[in-house]
Amino acid sequence: MQENQLSQNTYNQPVTLKNVLKFAVPTIAMSVFMSFYTMVDGLFVSNLIGTSALSAINLTAPVIQLVTAISTMLATGGSAAVMKKMGEKKTNEARQDFTFLILVNVVVGLAMCGFGYLFMDSIFNSHSLSVEVANYCQEYLSRYLLFTIPILLMNNFTLYMIAAEKSGLSLICSIGGGITNIILDYLFIAVFDMGIGGAAIATGLGYSVTAVVGLIVFSNAKNLLHFQKPVCRFKVLLQASANGCSEMATTLVTGIITLVFNWTMVKYVGEDGVAAVTIIMYVLMFASSLYSGYTYGVAPMISYYYGEQNHAKLRKLVRMSLCVILSITAVTITTSLAITEPLVSVFTRPDNPVYTLAVTGNRICSFALLFVGFNIFSSGMFTALSNGVVSAILAFSRSFVFMLIALLTLPALLGVTGIWLATPVAELMAICLSFILFMKNKKRYQY
Repeated sequence: MQENQLSQNTYNQPVTLKNVLKFAVPTIAMSVFMSFYTMVDGLFVSNLIGTSALSAINLTAPVIQLVTAISTMLATGGSAAVMKKMGEKKTNEARQDFTFLILVNVVVGLAMCGFGYLFMDSIFNSHSLSVEVANYCQEYLSRYLLFTIPILLMNNFTLYMIAAEKSGLSLICSIGGGITNIILDYLFIAVFDMGIGGAAIATGLGYSVTAVVGLIVFSNAKNLLHFQKPVCRFKVLLQASANGCSEMATTLVTGIITLVFNWTMVKYVGEDGVAAVTIIMYVLMFASSLYSGYTYGVAPMISYYYGEQNHAKLRKLVRMSLCVILSITAVTITTSLAITEPLVSVFTRPDNPVYTLAVTGNRICSFALLFVGFNIFSSGMFTALSNGVVSAILAFSRSFVFMLIALLTLPALLGVTGIWLATPVAELMAICLSFILFMKNKKRYQY
């Protein structure tokens, strides 16, 4: 009966743009709403508290990204491993592995939360920050860490809902969480005067919506993917870890690069520069969420077709995806350049020094959008194909090696302009590597 249920699911429908978008549109919208979580915090914090508090949110970002890195690895790698077994008709094993990996996430969440509190003070003392900004950092992070486990579960359940043909529900959860975050941000900051700590609590409660719904959904045995008595297969854990290590590397090195960005900005401009970087990162994060959302949506399909060795469907899906990414790219770069000034003015007034820095920076950094989408899709595609090595090479080179090279050389030559150019230059180098590895593995996977 389980195999019959699986044979009638949407994975067996023709690969058409309409059917692909049924998967992708909800995940794109979901990813966009997820990007709103941090952006909404920044919006309320910058307008109701000040740009110093906005700087603090960016300064805590590397720690937050470290906390979620392992969860991201297990979510993306685990989803690919579980859906590959579904494609091979090993449904019971897939469900046992799914349950086991969720429990691993809970244990990891407890450990990461403890480490976060343990090293919090030493982290911010190394930045040579003003007392005001350092206090904002500690207040925000100490509240945020309270929600470590719900945040990790949210990361996992978001992808597993998509894989289990619940992408619509995943979208509803993301919207519900985003609305919850917005309402609570206003209440906690503007009404109850809870400051930047209130923004962190609002974000954590927003994330918790998907975590709670996911626990309910996956407890229902009628769903394609649901909790079963777990079997501790360390081979599966290693496979998921290896396969998702590129996404973990991306998250980790994003945190490291954010740290380097902050240090560089403090050196050349001061804390106003950190606030400007924060605003620009929101713009890039929003655009990247479109590409990530699409990639998350089609990844289970890529894994499934690879598992059943359906090369015709896999080839059509990949080529169609490249066309979709190209379309999104044209829209995002045009929009970002066209509305730079009004976009920045949402976060800070034109008479604030941060405004001029952010406007100039966004106009330069927007050119990175020419390459970001293809780089994100390439890495995600190889993860879905269970080739964690190639995916990791792409992600690590793009997010760390190329960015670090650009940040160490360009500012020394061009000053602040070099900082803004670092992202476009790194993405350009990354897309060259993506093209080489894409073509090299084309015959192997027959896409």
